[in-house]
Amino acid sequence: MIRDWSTAFAAAVRSRPAPVTHGLTALCVLLFLIGPASGLNPLYGTGEDLPAAQRACFRRWGVVPAELLAGDPDALVTPLTALFVHGGWLHLLGNLLFLQVFGVMTEQRMGSVRFALFYLGCGSLALVGYALADPSSGQSLVGASGAVSAVLGAFLQLFPRARVTSLLPFLFFLPVRLPAWVVLPFWAALQWLGAERAGEGPGVAYLAHLVGFGLGFAAARTAFRGTTTVNPPATATQGENQP
Repeated sequence: MIRDWSTAFAAAVRSRPAPVTHGLTALCVLLFLIGPASGLNPLYGTGEDLPAAQRACFRRWGVVPAELLAGDPDALVTPLTALFVHGGWLHLLGNLLFLQVFGVMTEQRMGSVRFALFYLGCGSLALVGYALADPSSGQSLVGASGAVSAVLGAFLQLFPRARVTSLLPFLFFLPVRLPAWVVLPFWAALQWLGAERAGEGPGVAYLAHLVGFGLGFAAARTAFRGTTTVNPPATATQGENQP
């Protein structure tokens, strides 16, 4: 009886649309393809012109902590615009994979309008948090990683027992299905270790991941406190262990 009910619920959840998740995915892909980072738009030139155009794009639309915290008017909007700019194909595809895997069910649980505000708000705050931690940095930070990390945090709160297919390096990347309450805290711990070891120079903004994850979990816990969280069966979702 319980199994039949949960299976019916999961089928109903999967049949409901998630327009914000799919719209964000489509918008990120479109902006990437027409921008300089994809290398496909001939308007940005080739050779030395292309890297110069990429750097200019990242600096204009990405978060530069020193400029943002100095109150530069052009920089004030960058915590929002940076969510739609990606540095390369792997950066884009990794973020969008996790957005699709965890975003659909999270949006269906929150509702599309609330999910859109949640995604944009937590993503922007994650980038601001990164800037506050390194206020003198002149490097630009781009990507939806902070927002996607917030979705992971919300997913952990809303669907803690949903099983996630993970590829674990210490098991020779064999796929293993584990509950979200195991996989996602483990992912967060990896981000913490990465943030502790992060040195100077460009790299993964682990701190933005951590801030986003914490904000997402806290927001979902606050908004849905006192409500019943229904945990879908093992076929509900799957993903990898590292965005």
